[in-house]
Amino acid sequence: MKDDGDWWFCLKHMKVEHGAGCANKDRMGPYASETDAAGALELARRRNETWNKQDDD
Repeated sequence: MKDDGDWWFCLKHMKVEHGAGCANKDRMGPYASETDAAGALELARRRNETWNKQDDD
């Protein structure tokens, strides 16, 4: 597994990309590692949950 930065999660294809890939408007990142990029949707879900709880308070 390559871990040299510039990893992205493509929302169009629902997969991890390294370096140049789909347009930035269609992806999340960059992330430091392939593992981090693979967890992009879960990280976004957790952040949204936290923000929603803060809004409720």
